[in-house]
Amino acid sequence: MEPPTYEKPDTSVSEKGFHEEVEVVDFGGDSSLPPPPQLTADEERRLWRKVDLRLLPILTLMYLCSFLDRGNIGNAKLAGLVDQLHLVGNQYNIALTMFFVPYCLAECPANLALKKFRPSRWLPGITLVWGTIMTLMGLVKTYPQLVGVRICLGVAEAGLFPGVVYYLSIWYPRHMLQTRVGIFYSAASLAGAFSGLLAFAIEFMDGTQGLESWSWIFILEGIATVTVGILAFMVLVDFPNTAKFLTPEERAFVIWRKKYDNSSVGEAEKFEYRYVWAAFKDWQVWLHILIYMSIVAPLYGISLFLPSIISGFGFSTPITQLLTVPPYIFATCVLLVFAHFSDKLKLRSPFILCGLTMLLIGFSINISDVPRGVKYFGVFFCVAGSYASFPGVVAWLGNNLCGQYKRGVGMALHIGIGNFAGAIASNIFRTQDAPRYILGHGLELMFVGIGFISTPIAIIAYRRINAKREAELQANGGVSKYTAEQTRELGDRAPDFRYTL
Repeated sequence: MEPPTYEKPDTSVSEKGFHEEVEVVDFGGDSSLPPPPQLTADEERRLWRKVDLRLLPILTLMYLCSFLDRGNIGNAKLAGLVDQLHLVGNQYNIALTMFFVPYCLAECPANLALKKFRPSRWLPGITLVWGTIMTLMGLVKTYPQLVGVRICLGVAEAGLFPGVVYYLSIWYPRHMLQTRVGIFYSAASLAGAFSGLLAFAIEFMDGTQGLESWSWIFILEGIATVTVGILAFMVLVDFPNTAKFLTPEERAFVIWRKKYDNSSVGEAEKFEYRYVWAAFKDWQVWLHILIYMSIVAPLYGISLFLPSIISGFGFSTPITQLLTVPPYIFATCVLLVFAHFSDKLKLRSPFILCGLTMLLIGFSINISDVPRGVKYFGVFFCVAGSYASFPGVVAWLGNNLCGQYKRGVGMALHIGIGNFAGAIASNIFRTQDAPRYILGHGLELMFVGIGFISTPIAIIAYRRINAKREAELQANGGVSKYTAEQTRELGDRAPDFRYTL
């Protein structure tokens, strides 16, 4: 094969449409690399496949452990946790809630720490920490100990999900992002399936070394997480400009694709506090928090209480553990289909609305007085609707924030504040409401309604802003009134930036 030819990207006034020549600025360390190569479509696909194979398997494995470790308490509840720790009233729900409070508060600082401490050290490091905490959770003997360990688990896990989404947004162009977030997040739905299978198998260890089966659920899954954290130290890389598994030319191409992805002049990269303040002031961050909560409340509600909900249908504990598996497998398949077509069509909102519709169907069935077979059928819609639409919710805001630090802070706010819906969901499926859980299913439908209101508002706002910017640019003869530096500073408010719908 002929070696590729290389040339600097054209930054002439005629192509970029600015009043002055666009100066070449360092972006992601590209000034230390050769010019980006011209790649054919097949060569570019092979390059992204190479990146995928290095990043996604380990990140997916880490998140599988994360979701397994925060959600396995639902399986432990059925395996004797409540009885041995003498939990009464809403103490179990309070223990669930205490995970989310530090988890939400620590996410924004954790995202700022990611770049300072390097992803290849920060992400594996926090994995080791929460794996150790999860192992120790198997040794708790009292309710206060359980609450304390859940708080520590929330602090340790806080940096993973927003950190990985931000990390992926640095590597991939915005219309390749949801597929990668979808693959990564599929670990969450797979964790639900694995959790049921593992709990079923681990229950046979009841009494081993004087510990009940619920203790072994925590201990064995915690040890697995520690092992994954050690592996991540050896596999995970930092940013494209330092990725040794790529050639210098490949690194240059990855950075170049990202540099001109959101803007014709690249993104502002140097840290300044005004980018943090810009994220706090951006209307779309707060609107997207409502959209996020409309999905994440059903997601955590169903993942934390699915074993209890299915147990309320009248099945034995071993059968209940096994029946939690099929809905998660179905959700994983739907999630990957949504992610693929969302990136292919470069659209996010239609798939979020589709997921909300599935949630509406699922929770409407389960709040009704229908046979248990019908209710179990509705559970599939609840699990698939929440899990399949979640990557699109995250990718949508990530696509529409320009500037590395603004995007990092905005996404951390989005996820951090939005996850307080998980704290709410931890308290709505109360023991005294079993087996129908009318209050829980009703409040989940309320969150779905919030999604059906806030998502169309975002669509309408984005359409109007895009149309206005297009009209203004055409009125100026296609020439921007801002300099290249001003355009970089404007980020997603620049006249050439178009919001993803």
